[in-house]
Amino acid sequence: MKLSLSSFLLLCCSISFAQLSVQNDAYVFVKNQSIYVTDDVNIDDADSKIYLRDEAQLLQGNGTTGNSGNGQLSVYQTGTVNQWSYNYWCSPIGNNSAAFGNEDARVNLIDDATGLISSADALFTSSYDGSSSPLTISQRWLWTYQTSDQYLDWVFVGATGNIKPGLGFTMKGNGTGLVGSQIYDFRGKPNNGTITNDVANGLNTLVGNPYPSAMDSAAFIHDVDNQASINGTLQFWEQDGNVPSHVLQDYIGGYSLFTIDAAGAIITTTPAVFFTYDEQDNGPFPLPPGPGGIGTKEALRYIPIGQGFMVEGIAGTPSVPAKVYARNSHRAFAKESDGDSYFFRSNSNDSNSSETTEPSGIQYQNNGLSIIPEDYKRFRINVDFSDDESQYTRQLVLNFHDSATAGFDYGLELIRTESYNSDAYFSLDDKVYSGQAFPFEEALVIPVAINIEQEQPLRFRIFDIQNFDDSQGIYIHDNDTDTYVNLRNLDYELNITPGNYTDRFTIVFTNQALDVEEFDTTALTINQDNNLHQLSVQNPNGLDINTIAVYDVTGKRMIQVRFDAVEDLYNLSTLRLSDGVYVVNVTSHANTTAKSQKIIVKN
Repeated sequence: MKLSLSSFLLLCCSISFAQLSVQNDAYVFVKNQSIYVTDDVNIDDADSKIYLRDEAQLLQGNGTTGNSGNGQLSVYQTGTVNQWSYNYWCSPIGNNSAAFGNEDARVNLIDDATGLISSADALFTSSYDGSSSPLTISQRWLWTYQTSDQYLDWVFVGATGNIKPGLGFTMKGNGTGLVGSQIYDFRGKPNNGTITNDVANGLNTLVGNPYPSAMDSAAFIHDVDNQASINGTLQFWEQDGNVPSHVLQDYIGGYSLFTIDAAGAIITTTPAVFFTYDEQDNGPFPLPPGPGGIGTKEALRYIPIGQGFMVEGIAGTPSVPAKVYARNSHRAFAKESDGDSYFFRSNSNDSNSSETTEPSGIQYQNNGLSIIPEDYKRFRINVDFSDDESQYTRQLVLNFHDSATAGFDYGLELIRTESYNSDAYFSLDDKVYSGQAFPFEEALVIPVAINIEQEQPLRFRIFDIQNFDDSQGIYIHDNDTDTYVNLRNLDYELNITPGNYTDRFTIVFTNQALDVEEFDTTALTINQDNNLHQLSVQNPNGLDINTIAVYDVTGKRMIQVRFDAVEDLYNLSTLRLSDGVYVVNVTSHANTTAKSQKIIVKN
């Protein structure tokens, strides 16, 4: 049916229209529900309004007329209040116009919500910091990013620059607190229909969900045109708002990566690089999340209203670009409060800490990671780095299924566009991956590439093991020392010198050193007695210990003692060590790391 309103309509339940026209000073108020219009929405007059409140959403069908009108749709989204932190946005509305079709957005279309339906224009400042009340937005941080792989190619838009429909933009928070939320009231003509933006092979474009409704990532990623134009990995920016700086070199941030299979049943994610230890060197923490606000967020299936993200092109060139598509068929009614979608806002109080299930049937663990079906296998490798300036962890994920191939598996693998000077990754066809997929067999050999900028301790840990038999070993093989460590029983830690190690470390599923008996790590006890200035290693089961080594936090070896005979107790003097934190490594005669543990020396 076609509905023309000249008064007002209050909607508290889902309702559908063939067309919807709002005229004169009438308004439509929708609360916590969806409104579906098959064809166009006409908000004809300047005083005509549609208000979407309490996560209400507007969905539209396959009509081709296009929306029009000088009135406004008003929809809220919540960003961070923290003035140091970026959010990536995509406007769900464009400028008001009587013409049919989508219009360019501008940041000055955002209002400051002053009441349930009332608002005031947001203010703008040229200073570094905005403010939350009244809402004042700093223009310095309003940028788009188009078909580029260089930071300097960000394009400044400010408050009044035109932003194409579907193109994302950056904006920092507008308050002084580290934690908290800011409501932004987007007011204008609602976007509708097919929306395209340029992409180019090997280059990034900042796009997003351009609609006043959620968007199904599975429908978006596996759209036949998008499969031909993007690599299928969505990159969501995450930043540590505890760093009080607007200087680029000071930022601590990174991209959480996301992809999903065509059926929408298998979500594959890795978080941004996260901190391994806190400032007091306590830890390691069960990860994710980690302290500091990095690596704490996991994207869900449905992309919320206003969410911006990066995509990398696999076709086209900057001069002859390909297109990435958003369509009405990608839209869905999914609320953030139901655990269906998650907006990446830095240092908010939002959390996915409880076990949830989406309408699609995807289940999540208490840590927010998705649970895969029984015919899949999965585990994650946490690679811990500890250079002179920071300690951080890169997480890698491996999926296993009979449908996977030795080549690129779209929707199951994560291609990464950012890396640190010291980092870990998988590699295929000169691309850097944070996630790969294989058909599982025990003979698999999976290289883990490691780049090291400076000498430091390096550690491999396993995490999130799903659907593997308890008896199935998962080993890190150090090809230089021919060491096999079953990560299900023991972390592998070593001191490593600078270099690019592309074939030194591999993940394998059988221990080829068949004559070496794996250590029972529970039989070793490492203690530091600061009163006696002595390190002790108790060995009640007579394990075949070869060396005990002590490293400082920079990776420098301070003590190394070799043993030819098996003893019940080994004592080493720590009197010459300076006060601080050290790592003790105990190894066997077969160069297998028996145990690695941190100690604190106070002399």
